[in-house]
Amino acid sequence: MFRYNGNAFNRRFLPRLTTKEIEAMPKEDVLIVLPVGAIEQHGPHMPVYTDTLLGEALIAEAFKHLPEDAPIWLIPSISYGKSTEHAEFPGTFTLSAQTLMMVLQDIAASVARSGFKKLLLFNTHGGNADLLGMMLREIRLSTGLDVYRLDPGAVRYSDSFTDEEEKASGIHAGDVETSLVMAVCPDWVHPELALRELPKFPQSDSFSFRSRSFAWVMKDISNSGIAGDATKANPERGEAMLKKAGPLLAEALLEIATFDMGSMKE
Repeated sequence: MFRYNGNAFNRRFLPRLTTKEIEAMPKEDVLIVLPVGAIEQHGPHMPVYTDTLLGEALIAEAFKHLPEDAPIWLIPSISYGKSTEHAEFPGTFTLSAQTLMMVLQDIAASVARSGFKKLLLFNTHGGNADLLGMMLREIRLSTGLDVYRLDPGAVRYSDSFTDEEEKASGIHAGDVETSLVMAVCPDWVHPELALRELPKFPQSDSFSFRSRSFAWVMKDISNSGIAGDATKANPERGEAMLKKAGPLLAEALLEIATFDMGSMKE
């Protein structure tokens, strides 16, 4: 199991240090990485911990590819996210938007009080995205931190492993997520219960799912809680996606860590 082992959790996990060690370490250029996941239904075949589990697995893979002297440190995940769109399904444990906002503010304030200057929200739940995007500016205003958000999908690690149908509609508990959990924690998946359910999202330029031009909850788009084709999933493809994601995410982390906010103006 990757947790508390390897580069991320053994060598770059900030809470393993003492208060004296943290006080003494150089902080000016350090990027603190806060994974933000969720505990919510992922169909009849997957654990409700999927988003948080995959966030930890992806960041562990990324940290394998960081240079020895990279000024990047990990802090524990926020396991609970804003999952109100899944609230009708048993096993979804959601925070309200207001609660998650305050949790993020409090953690960010603690990061700043400890002397650090940069914070990254590493997000692995789509339902968090709008809130986290808004909170970046709020945290910057309240703490002075340089604040960033990275969603793993932004590095497009899964594109070469999925077909166009899955790219268009496979947003939840489909091929990609199921394959990844099969690779990370195979005993947590029940492949015999995997289903195919693809929502018929509108696709016009002015009215589409991708532009977030309408509100929906999971019951609006899926009976099973799946949006995608989980029947295609296999652990070998999940492992291959993880291996591809690692160096791509490491490159993104390094780019963020070395970014100078002052470089954007003359």
